[in-house]
Amino acid sequence: MFRYAISFVFVSCFSICASAESIRIAIGHQSMCTDTYTAGIVVKELKLLEKYLPTSGKYENAEYDISWSDYSSGGPITNQMMANKLNFGVMGDYPLIVNGAKFQATDSLRTKYIAGTGYNVKGSGNAIVVPVESDLYSIDDLKGKDVSVPVGSAAWGMLLKAMQDAKIGSKQYGLKNQSPAVGAANIAAAKIDAHADFCPWSELMEFRGTGRKIYDGSETGVPYLHGVVARQDFLEKYPEVGVAFVKAVYEAGEWIREDPIRAVDLMEKWTGVEKEVLYIYFSKGGHLTLDPTIKTAWVDALEFNHGVLVNEKAIPPLDTNEWVTEDYVKLAYKELGEDYDKEKATIIDPAIANAKNPMEIWHSRDGLSSYASISELLTAINEFKATGAKLNATYVYDKETGLKLFGKTAFYVKTPEGFEAFLRKPDADSYAESISGTVLDFEAALKTLKS
Repeated sequence: MFRYAISFVFVSCFSICASAESIRIAIGHQSMCTDTYTAGIVVKELKLLEKYLPTSGKYENAEYDISWSDYSSGGPITNQMMANKLNFGVMGDYPLIVNGAKFQATDSLRTKYIAGTGYNVKGSGNAIVVPVESDLYSIDDLKGKDVSVPVGSAAWGMLLKAMQDAKIGSKQYGLKNQSPAVGAANIAAAKIDAHADFCPWSELMEFRGTGRKIYDGSETGVPYLHGVVARQDFLEKYPEVGVAFVKAVYEAGEWIREDPIRAVDLMEKWTGVEKEVLYIYFSKGGHLTLDPTIKTAWVDALEFNHGVLVNEKAIPPLDTNEWVTEDYVKLAYKELGEDYDKEKATIIDPAIANAKNPMEIWHSRDGLSSYASISELLTAINEFKATGAKLNATYVYDKETGLKLFGKTAFYVKTPEGFEAFLRKPDADSYAESISGTVLDFEAALKTLKS
């Protein structure tokens, strides 16, 4: 039995449903954080919560008042939940931890972690980016530099963990609190040495040609995950609404998987994030595995991340036994006829799952085409360029992690069999040295195949 499960407290309807009741459901989400979309913008725009809200028993005459509030990061969502202005919040791992701990620090208020939205087992999603023309290539280069981050976000937690691992103390670099949009603008203008941010901001900067990754969250060795928290007092009063919310999260994931191209096209219209960037998260082989289940490994990761915060600053204790509950997500799966235990036991590792995935070109007119190798991809790009065709994006996979990358931002090493692609230059340098090869950027790799 899962050791964090907490029993439901279903409220008898006799004292509630004598007359029609207006039930306020206020949700805080982040339209600029891809890993929250299946509990946020997709549920909102497709009206999936409305589809599953209960309408019988004590809810027979209920009138639902649903409101969605969009935030730039998870911290403000917690503040609004504490003020009882939001019932549900969708956020990343470190903000989730702060949410649970802050509520447990009060005399009576509590939240429950009721479902996941998605994860990357490698930890990818957060990243540290430098201006594209910067001469910085690794986290060690950040000593004595200024680094901005949305403080309180998942990227903030990643940055703290990365600096701890690199043994770079807090006095050895300048930490600045900047929102994602401000940080990205400062990277574009080269007004900051580096900016750490959550999904999909690093890929946005790469796609727009303003920034370059020097550190990926996968290097922390800790899974990156997002999830849903809800106020306990709301769940105790309306437990069926909590189950309905998880059902909506599940269907949102199924809707994306059914047709990723349709999904990213619509999500671009809803959020303003370019579909080519969204594709790197939501396509087959993308960074994000959509999965509402609460895995034991995820709870272990949250407990570990809480320790990272404790090492850096004062944060209240977090009792995950009290905070985490599978009750709502298990019941949602059961009522949907889905196998919860099977999905809970499945963890997708990109290094394994993406090993045989094809490379891709997104043609502005003809859409996506696939290629079995990087050599074939680069040859096709040269041929397209010769005709003046416009290519929206190209995609390859990092040899070390299996993560999907933009072709134009990867580092390449030519081998006797073809090419290998790398996210980080130090990894490419190391591999090139091992085979007496040379590290090439995208344009240089293309030139090697021009006739």
